[in-house]
Amino acid sequence: MFSHITVGTRDLDQACAFYDAVLIPLGLKRRPVTPDGGPPAACWVHPDLTLPRFYVYLPFNRLPANPGNGSMVAFLAPDAAAVDAAYRAGLAAGGADEGAPGERAHYAPGYYGAYLRDPDGNKVHLTYRGDMT
Repeated sequence: MFSHITVGTRDLDQACAFYDAVLIPLGLKRRPVTPDGGPPAACWVHPDLTLPRFYVYLPFNRLPANPGNGSMVAFLAPDAAAVDAAYRAGLAAGGADEGAPGERAHYAPGYYGAYLRDPDGNKVHLTYRGDMT
């Protein structure tokens, strides 16, 4: 599948506050990032796995981070309540609404999701896949 996903940020502290708020209710945790000569970064991972990982970096080229047009990262939640909690926490941590939590049966039976923009404008999807339980 994939090893990791990375999005850029203009403010790592603000991005960390947002992603801690959104990802901790989904069962992810922040892990240390070993400096490798690149820009400062933060990383989240499932506590029982080493991969896949989600990273937020200051851009390597030192230019301002920009959200990708058409890009989105989707995070799997353990249940619909976790989607709701992560969505509310994300809004409180500086995120912007892109679609309130709710069932999206047109995607699949039992599909429940919400959409946010992080403080840098990256699109984030929170989803519970009841069709896969």
